[in-house]
Amino acid sequence: MKKVVTFGEIMMRLNPEGYKRFVQAERFEATYAGGEANAAVSCANYGLDAAFVTKVPAHEIGQAAVNELRRYGVDTRFIIRGGPRLGVYFCEKGASQRASKVIYDRAGSSIALAKRDEFDWDAILDGADWFHFTGITPALGGELPEICLDACRAARMKGITVSCDLNYRRKLWTREEAGRVMAVLMPYVDLCISNEEDAADVFGIHAENTDIDAGKLSREGYISVAKQLTERFGFKKVAITLRGSISASDNEWAGMLYTEGQAYFSTTYRVHIVDRVGGGDSFGGGLIYAELQKYDPQRAIDFAAAASCLKHAVEFDFNMMSTSEVEALAKGNASGRVQR
Repeated sequence: MKKVVTFGEIMMRLNPEGYKRFVQAERFEATYAGGEANAAVSCANYGLDAAFVTKVPAHEIGQAAVNELRRYGVDTRFIIRGGPRLGVYFCEKGASQRASKVIYDRAGSSIALAKRDEFDWDAILDGADWFHFTGITPALGGELPEICLDACRAARMKGITVSCDLNYRRKLWTREEAGRVMAVLMPYVDLCISNEEDAADVFGIHAENTDIDAGKLSREGYISVAKQLTERFGFKKVAITLRGSISASDNEWAGMLYTEGQAYFSTTYRVHIVDRVGGGDSFGGGLIYAELQKYDPQRAIDFAAAASCLKHAVEFDFNMMSTSEVEALAKGNASGRVQR
C-alpha cells in the first residue's frame, strides 16, 4: 500500500445552519478541516495509507480534531500535542449571487507556535512514497517556513515525491512574503498545484485572456502559466484548477495537468454547489492518488477533476467519495440518477 504524508493545520470549522448568514445564526455546526488534512482524508478514502502531521493542544478540543481524522482512517501517530489552542474558522455558505464568506480565528494556534525540533522528519517520512503540503502552512509564520523546508529536504534525501498546492491566502501574508518564502521551497517540489489567482499572487505569473470575475477562461493562458512555473522552478508536473464562476451556486469546473511540455485537460463540469470549501484539496487528493496508481496524464487529470467535482456536492470540507464513484464520473456517468 502506498503511503502519503501531509503536513499542516487542522482547525474547527463553525458555520451557521444551512444557508443562514452569520448575523442570522443562533447556533453553529462544528466540524474539523484544513487543507492538508482534507487531502489526507481523500487519500485514506481511496485506500492509501495516509498520515497527517500537525500540532494540536493537549485538551479535549485537540483530541476531538484527532478523533475526526481517525474516523476516516488517517494515521495520527505523528501529531504533536501541546500549545495553547486549536485554530477556528467561520464559514458562511453563499448562494446565487451572494458569495461565501470565511472569517479566521487562528492566530496563536498550537501549530503556528510549533518548533523545528518537535518534528523528526526522518522518522515521520520513513516508508513514505509521497509528501504533501500547501502554501497555507508556511504562511502561518513562526518557524513553519523552516519546518516545511526541513520536511522537503528530508523527503528529497529519501527520494519521496513532493507536492505543494500554492493556496495563497491574503489574510495570512502579503504577496511579497509569499513569493519570497515559497521560492525557497519550490525547488524541492515535484508536482505544483495552483490556480490562476495563486500563480499571479505568489509569483507574478498571469494567465493571459482570462477574467476570473467574469468567468472567462483561456486554455492557452493556463498552458503558458504552467510552462512558466516549470521553467522557473523545474517542476516535473504542474496541475491547475479551472473554475468558471457563474454564481456562488453554479460553477464550471475542470483541471489541467502539464508535464513534459504537453497539457492535458479534463472534462468541464457544470456544478451546482452544495459546499465549495475544500474543493481544491479534493482535487489535490485525487491527483495524488492517481499519480501513485501510475495513471497516464489524461486519466490522472480526469480522476482529479471528477473527484473535486463530486466534492462540491458534499457538505463540509472532507470529500466523502469512493474511488468507484469518482471513476464512474470520470468515465462519463454524470446523470445523477438514483443508484439502486
